[in-house]
Amino acid sequence: MARIITMPTTPNFTRSSFRLVRTIGTTVSPFTGQTKTQEFDGVYWVADVTLPPMKRAVAKNWQSFLLELKGTTNHFKFADPDALTNTGTYSTNYLEGDKRVNNTSVTLSFSGSTITAGASTFGSARAGDFIHVTGATNDANNGTHKITTKTSATVVVVDSTLTTESSTASCKVRQNVKGATGLSLLASSNGASGTIKQGDYLGVISSASESGTPSQYLMVVEDATATSDSGKDFYSVKTEPKLRSDLADGNYVIFNNPKGLFRLVDNEVEWSADRASTYGISFSCIEVI
Repeated sequence: MARIITMPTTPNFTRSSFRLVRTIGTTVSPFTGQTKTQEFDGVYWVADVTLPPMKRAVAKNWQSFLLELKGTTNHFKFADPDALTNTGTYSTNYLEGDKRVNNTSVTLSFSGSTITAGASTFGSARAGDFIHVTGATNDANNGTHKITTKTSATVVVVDSTLTTESSTASCKVRQNVKGATGLSLLASSNGASGTIKQGDYLGVISSASESGTPSQYLMVVEDATATSDSGKDFYSVKTEPKLRSDLADGNYVIFNNPKGLFRLVDNEVEWSADRASTYGISFSCIEVI
């Protein structure tokens, strides 16, 4: 079983390349030239980093870290080196998963930008919430939609252009589920407040613990602020890439110093040194899926 090895905290990297890789299937009709694409689950971050020149007394900490990783075997917690501090003003360390919509079998109708449910599905939803629909016949109706207006417990208006479709049974309307590109969150304590800004990172944890194992590293792609009700503060946060697995209610999403879980790209590690025993170390890593 893979171990999590602690990465040295100093010095910080002098150069970094941080990128998101998506696995996209593409088909092109030989008759019309029309292109169709499908995104698969292979979506992950990759980084190439370089440390500053170091004397052996400091370099040995990084050498030991790299050797303990045993190539691609073990893991470590890592974040975009150029974005270690978020720009938002959210006032505590983490938020919690909070599904406000979770209907796993409901009849849905779609028209324009309106979704109508055959049962009370949106009673706890709020304008600004992101919902994830599956089971619709038309692909345009599936996926993540942002509620712009909550008309009733059965009717919402969303920010998407939908394909007209009537009375499709056994659909699912949920939040915080695999495939979603929006999080439904609750502030970690009453009175917690502040913004979550576009470009901030969030660390999804697989438990209700700040020190728990990260399950995914996400970027916020739209500013978010709290909606307060009955002494609680609710956040709806648009994120990329899509969720890799369900986020359980109460599990933590780290805002302060978020990290993902990474491993080395390959099984070789190396360093260089000059005649003054000044070391140069670079390595590449990839997010654990």
